[in-house]
Amino acid sequence: MYKILVLTLTLLTMGTPAVWAQTQVTASAPRGNVHITGTVIDSTTKEPVPFATVALINPATKKPVDGAVCDDKGKFTLAKVSEGSFALQISFIGYNTVEIKLPTITDKSSDVNMGQIYLSSQTQKLQEVEIVGQRNLIEEKVDRTVYNAENDATAKGGDATDVLRRVPMLSVDMDGNVSMRGSQNIRVLINNKPSTITAGSIADALKQIPADQIKSVEVITSPSAKYDAEGSGGIINIITKKNNMQGISLNIDGSAGLRGANLGLNGSYRKGKMGFSLGGFGRGNYNVNGKYENSQRTGPDTSWVLNTQRANTRNNGLFGRYTLGWDYDINKYNSLSASVQYGVRNNTSYQDDLTTLTYRNTMANPTASNVSDAKIKDQSGTVDLNLTYTRLFDKPQKELSILALYSRNNRNNDFLSLSQTAATSSQKNINDSYNQEVTLQLDYQNPIAKNQMLEMGAKNIMRKVTSDYQTFTALEDGTFLLKTDTAYSNNLTYNQNVTSGYASYTFSTQNNYSFKVGGRYEYTTINAYLKDENDIDIPSYGVLVPSLNISKKLKKGNMVKFSYNRRIQRPSIQFLNPNAQPTNPLNITEGNPKLQPEYTNNFEVGYNTTIKTTSLNFAAFARNTNDAIQSVRDTFTLVNSQTGERNQGVRTNYQNIGSENSYGVNLFVNINLSNKLSLNGGADVFYSMLNNNNPNPIYRASNEGWVYNFRFFGNYTIKNGWGIQAFSFYRGRQVQLQGIQGGFGIYSLGIRKEFKNKKGSIGFGAENFFTTAMRIRTELNSPILTQRSVNEMHNMNFKITFSYRIGKMSFDSAPKRRKSINNDDMKEGGDNGGGMGGGEGQGQGGRQQMQGQGRPPGQGAPQQGGQRPGGQYPGQKDGVKRDSTQFKRDSFKKDSTIKDSSGSILPFKNQLHSEILEGQPANKPAPEQNAKRIQDKEIIAPTKKDS
Repeated sequence: MYKILVLTLTLLTMGTPAVWAQTQVTASAPRGNVHITGTVIDSTTKEPVPFATVALINPATKKPVDGAVCDDKGKFTLAKVSEGSFALQISFIGYNTVEIKLPTITDKSSDVNMGQIYLSSQTQKLQEVEIVGQRNLIEEKVDRTVYNAENDATAKGGDATDVLRRVPMLSVDMDGNVSMRGSQNIRVLINNKPSTITAGSIADALKQIPADQIKSVEVITSPSAKYDAEGSGGIINIITKKNNMQGISLNIDGSAGLRGANLGLNGSYRKGKMGFSLGGFGRGNYNVNGKYENSQRTGPDTSWVLNTQRANTRNNGLFGRYTLGWDYDINKYNSLSASVQYGVRNNTSYQDDLTTLTYRNTMANPTASNVSDAKIKDQSGTVDLNLTYTRLFDKPQKELSILALYSRNNRNNDFLSLSQTAATSSQKNINDSYNQEVTLQLDYQNPIAKNQMLEMGAKNIMRKVTSDYQTFTALEDGTFLLKTDTAYSNNLTYNQNVTSGYASYTFSTQNNYSFKVGGRYEYTTINAYLKDENDIDIPSYGVLVPSLNISKKLKKGNMVKFSYNRRIQRPSIQFLNPNAQPTNPLNITEGNPKLQPEYTNNFEVGYNTTIKTTSLNFAAFARNTNDAIQSVRDTFTLVNSQTGERNQGVRTNYQNIGSENSYGVNLFVNINLSNKLSLNGGADVFYSMLNNNNPNPIYRASNEGWVYNFRFFGNYTIKNGWGIQAFSFYRGRQVQLQGIQGGFGIYSLGIRKEFKNKKGSIGFGAENFFTTAMRIRTELNSPILTQRSVNEMHNMNFKITFSYRIGKMSFDSAPKRRKSINNDDMKEGGDNGGGMGGGEGQGQGGRQQMQGQGRPPGQGAPQQGGQRPGGQYPGQKDGVKRDSTQFKRDSFKKDSTIKDSSGSILPFKNQLHSEILEGQPANKPAPEQNAKRIQDKEIIAPTKKDS
């Protein structure tokens, strides 16, 4: 909305005589020796009106002959005014224009000091100037698709998982596992930054991020060389809401419903060069009930074993995330930013009355039975410390940044199974682990020409992971005995060091072509060992990762693009951890610490167009993965140490033996039927082929088939602050290596009422209100086993949401470009389906700010009512203050360059051209008087009451 506002204000201002005076005064106008000075003041607040326009009018022709713009303190100077009779006209958006007749100027006149000139606010009614519009829910850029989550009220009161289900190309299952175009080998960033909070479970980590604080989600399908080479499926960057305005504010958001409740507090304070932010969010899940059924048959037809299981399930958890941020502009060239984040997770899952029946060669009667109760506790705490130093230069867009990150996740994942049938069938497992990362990163960029950009950098990640696990079996008296066998009780230490460097070159042509080519080299060393301290033989390896992005801008804003990149996927702790936690004793999973990375080639072509009020985004892609990390299932024999009873279970392990190929299309359509009603819909359809290439026919497996997802979103804005939104999503069946997983659908409806000039809102949401329970079926088949399972979840939900904003803020300059660390280099999967990924190394949403007025890149406009950062502009001599007219001329340097929204470099043409491309004014900020209220879906011009 900020971009829309400033563009509108600039267009309006271009129509005022004062601005015309600055742009249309001819060089032949007569010049004299008289200086006219003064200060423009708000008549109500008695504060200066920065950047008001001043015109010197010829009374005879009513046309301006000279002009100036006030500085940030409301002061102006008209230099070298000639002899004659003139009037002074002062104007600014939201104020009544003032015209003052000046005394006749002669050759003997001295300088004229007008003193303080007061402007009064306009008294127009809101209804007469209200402009209502809706920002596109989806924005398409060269290397990414942006989903503007702040425009979606149906996810309000939820968490990041609810938001990601609405994003094109993403699919989220009922457990919160995320996949992109069918691949779970993705990376997830939060504000362009990684965190070890995802080391155990992305699904649980996403529950710690409130939906109300998510501004947008970037789906990066074609990462450039600036990104870490990790993330074969792509990168997801979650951008949270930020406040870059002066003053103090506090936002309160909360919800309560049948399945959960949350409360969030987010405050910020900014004055001058320094800003602070403090946020906290807590979420509680309760009343999450369901059922579980499973049957698995092992062995040949002549000697088979069938185990059937059935249980009632329930889940409850507490999640929290707390942040403290600080940033400081040392001067116009140097800035610092730092943050501390702490995340906490306390989740408990139950399987009540887990009944197991065993049949051997006949279904007449079970040969064994057991009833037990299982409890799984998953607790973790994560701390992230970030520090960034940014150095800017006189040359626009030239920048150097140094970044440091420390992140540590401590996790306890414990399992307890108490048998109701026989005490000796009880067991428990304790697993304490931590994941620690220390990262140093250096980035440098330099525009070597008006349409060319060179970027390069280096990075080092030092990672240490440990997993200490113990397994216990029960005696007849109910006490537990440690199993000393190293297959059940052990300690894994895994040290990994990744050193990398990259270079990237961007070139844009006058006929609207843009090319970005780059390469990245990463070298990885690994030192891993178990409790006996015997090293696990894992060789070091290096990889060169090329990338290419080409785009062509067509008429009417249409765009076609092509991209290629090579990616790798390193295994995370979940694939490496050899702990076989027996959550279900008959179906266990254990990791493989000897795993190597997998390699993927990605190809994509896309086309974006707009037809009247309809926008269409289309993309076709192909993905090929070799040495894929695939699951291999075999059987094992369970023996009760007390009774000697034997049974057969299924064990899942991982190996680098697979190949994966996917070919598909993505389509998204946005239709604005009016300025109040919009409809959006999309589909992801692809054909998936999987093969584990195992030479052993017993374990050999392959599968292929179509996979599809559909989503629909509708929004209607009603008068008087009322609005209604609807959302639906269907996830089709998923093709797995040895079978399929069934599909499911969800839908929701939200109604919201805003009040107090949109400072507050209250809403009601309903989810799956016609469906009492959802059932998802999974089938697995191989030469040695057949498995069928059904998960049932009760997810009908009704909730009430509320939010309120306290505090008064004023517009400040655009924030400096902030860098951030992106450790997008680990494969996640299983219960988390993703990991941390890389952004462009650009904090604050990764956007490059337009550089105008001769300020260094990212400096933005001067602050209102105060000194400019550093006290002077680049190139300004000490003690010499430029007048506003001269300053404006200096902003039109021929060698200035800017980037458009897609990241392409364009030559600087003129002020209005740059404003349209970047959505920001080149020569002045949007003062508080310009718009007292900038909200998600409308711009309301100021009134006397607002001022």
